[in-house]
Amino acid sequence: MTALARAPLYARAEQDLRARIAAGEWKPGEALPTEGVLAAQLGISQGTLRRALGVLEAQRLIERRQGIGTYVTQATSERALFHFFRAEGLDGARLAPTSWLHRLERAPATPEEARALALTRRARVHRFTRQRFIAGSSPIVEEIALPEALFPGFTLPIGVELSDELYVHYQRHHGITVMRVTEKLSAIAAPEEKAALLGLAPGAPILHIARIAFDVMDRAVERRLSWIETGALRYAIELR
Repeated sequence: MTALARAPLYARAEQDLRARIAAGEWKPGEALPTEGVLAAQLGISQGTLRRALGVLEAQRLIERRQGIGTYVTQATSERALFHFFRAEGLDGARLAPTSWLHRLERAPATPEEARALALTRRARVHRFTRQRFIAGSSPIVEEIALPEALFPGFTLPIGVELSDELYVHYQRHHGITVMRVTEKLSAIAAPEEKAALLGLAPGAPILHIARIAFDVMDRAVERRLSWIETGALRYAIELR
């Protein structure tokens, strides 16, 4: 018997709904069927269904609108920045970065990318470099890899300001909703190439962050390496 088969009924219902959302049965911003209809489809009581929906709501996968219904959460740049962009000013002020791409290529995954994204040896990725600007300066450089199998035909404009946050683009154009990330932080000496983009001397002290992003089904969907010059910002994390 699998772990899911042994799970409580509400947990099985939650996994069923999660898989249907991930498969695109209900698109971002679209309403789910009524509780009565969903409960009948799943063969459970409405009380059990509400408990399953409560789990999805707590994870921000759905939102319940009083007197209107339950909707699949739609990613916005504001939400993406609030939940996943942790840099702030030295005075604690929230920052609103702009972004430019320098390079976008389709290539075999490196061993490090394959491990991070749980890819096979011959898998390919979309790899790109993004520079983030805040108040005219460029304190953040990122190198990002996406599994080609999950992002077929991925493209973004080069050398112009991006109109949306990446996680909004992932959801809108590829049906990939980022639910959580893991990050590892370290202080390093700036590599020559990244130092040039950050306007620093090679070897200057910077913050390095290795991030892996996971989707609705807990698949690794993005590997992101960030190099951050912290002279005018800091990285803030809230633990609960």
